[in-house]
Amino acid sequence: MSTPRPDLAAPHWLVQLLRSTPVPIPWNMVARAVVALAVPLGIAYAAGDIAVGALISTGALPAVLSESAGPYRYRARRLGGATLAATAGYLVGLLTGGTPALSVPAVILVAAVSAVISAAGSNASVAGLQMLVFCVLATGQHATGVRVEILFGCFCLGAAWSLLVALATWTVRATSPERTAVAHVYVELAAMLSATDEAVSRVARHRLTTAMNTAYDQLLTARSWLSGRDAAYRHLLNLLSATTPAVEASVAMVNAGRRPAREVVDHFVALSASVLAGQPLPPPPPAPPGDPDPVLAALYAGLVRIGKGDDRKRREPTPWHRRLRAWAGSLASGPLTWIAALRLTLCVAIAEVVGLLVPLERSYWITLTVGIVLKPDFGSVFGRALLRGIGTVIGVGIGAAVLGLGANGWVLVVLSAVFAGGIAVGKVRNYGIQSAFVTPLIILQMGLAHTGNWSVVLARLVDTVLGCVIVLVFGYLLWPGSRRPRVGGRLADALDAVATYVSRALVEASSGEARLTRSRARRGAYRALADLRTAFQQAVVEPSAHGRQAVAWWPVIAAQERVADAVTEVGVTIGRGVPPPDPADVELLTAALGELAAAVREQREPRPVPLPDAPQLSGVVDQLESAFDAVRGPDLAERTPPGPLRRFLPYPRRS
Repeated sequence: MSTPRPDLAAPHWLVQLLRSTPVPIPWNMVARAVVALAVPLGIAYAAGDIAVGALISTGALPAVLSESAGPYRYRARRLGGATLAATAGYLVGLLTGGTPALSVPAVILVAAVSAVISAAGSNASVAGLQMLVFCVLATGQHATGVRVEILFGCFCLGAAWSLLVALATWTVRATSPERTAVAHVYVELAAMLSATDEAVSRVARHRLTTAMNTAYDQLLTARSWLSGRDAAYRHLLNLLSATTPAVEASVAMVNAGRRPAREVVDHFVALSASVLAGQPLPPPPPAPPGDPDPVLAALYAGLVRIGKGDDRKRREPTPWHRRLRAWAGSLASGPLTWIAALRLTLCVAIAEVVGLLVPLERSYWITLTVGIVLKPDFGSVFGRALLRGIGTVIGVGIGAAVLGLGANGWVLVVLSAVFAGGIAVGKVRNYGIQSAFVTPLIILQMGLAHTGNWSVVLARLVDTVLGCVIVLVFGYLLWPGSRRPRVGGRLADALDAVATYVSRALVEASSGEARLTRSRARRGAYRALADLRTAFQQAVVEPSAHGRQAVAWWPVIAAQERVADAVTEVGVTIGRGVPPPDPADVELLTAALGELAAAVREQREPRPVPLPDAPQLSGVVDQLESAFDAVRGPDLAERTPPGPLRRFLPYPRRS
């Protein structure tokens, strides 16, 4: 079979856009979505009025759309906030719907507020989106002829039902999500140490970083005020903290190209099973006698440390007034939030005007599409608009097939359950998949609550396409700077985090506080690199210079990760018969990373800098020189990538 010509291959941005994230199906989320959305329909149909069930299931949508994995306390805050915000937005839409003089300003105001509160964090961003979506959706409910108090009561009933479904097992599962997160760290450690190929081991290291970040996030946000559960959270957090030396030693061993004995891998698997079952940890395997390798000694010492645990000083929760002050400071410190709010508000206003001027049935879906696609901090505007359009076309086809076959009664209930489960799968796999299942579900809900089913199908298609066009034209093509590369700041911030890790890792940690500081610096560096990868993966779906630049800068990200791994390899040996490097050499390394960060921020080639020639740091220096070469590779004015990446661009590299 012949290899396709490169110029006939699909564009890299299209491949990335349509790629599905290879993650397991979240069956628990699927089950909750099915119960939350399908049960009200089934009960209402059995009672003789399925239209009421459709109104109630609409109130369950905010929690289903906002669902995410994590500890119960975190999910309670996330889903509760999203549901309350959606309820408030729905009430505003109901009270102003049917009167354009009131509904248009109300929707525009809610859009602006939605964008501004996104700066308060992920949960606030999700809540803002739900507030906007259901405010817009409620403005069209006047067409049902149902009284406002009945519509609002059905929505609140559905919202309360979905929260009950999402959190019902809290009392019996308690710390199960946190145990799963910690156990997953040991699974990824075993996978990384078992890998026989460098590329596979690097992917495994990325997954280990993600698992560590997830576990820490869950444990630090899920500590209950109840003393019994607080002890369980603290035990898991101490266990995770005690695992850090083993993680560092494992990364160092993989970076050195060595593999431990099979008993070490089996021990990590056994640790995972014990944590999941809540059983005592198995004893660590004994270290091989007479092996002078300090990296191997650090690994076995790390295994012993896991069994002993660690005593972390508990961080007090941040008071709400400090979080509010930090949010207000973020609004005042930079224009990015205000620019995003202005773009969303402008496009929503355009969508509202189009809905008034163009005689379209249920034109509020135009604004609904604009709000969902253009919501800040949810990834590439271009990618979301394109996936939304593709998913809607597929979803309309499914909805049309359902209506064309004359499905009714229990068949509609079963189909709604299937679409609800598809939404849960699409949330973790691909935004287009989610859109393809959301569309027929809402078509069925609106078709059950309204008359004119075929008009619902056609209106959904036309309005969604118009909304995507508004976003692409006014929020992307014509919006200043939307297609201009914006990568330098993220790259430089990651380099700064790696430099901080260098300054902490390459000195002898003689106290527990120093070891904790080094551990936090390592987590900060690897977290920054993981966030950088995520940001670039969102950018590569754009066919503009922004997407091409993301492709070009991938070698720089890889070089930063290898520098961090090389530093870890040196750091775990310090204090195990190996003295720390000369402080002057450490300063040279941090200065070199600082020069790289400055070059990226200033869009210039890095200046030559002296690097240490100590044999102990030769691995770090080699990787750092590769990072310098990677930064010099792309042309910083035109973002032309080096080597084989040039084929993605239409212009040559400047000399």
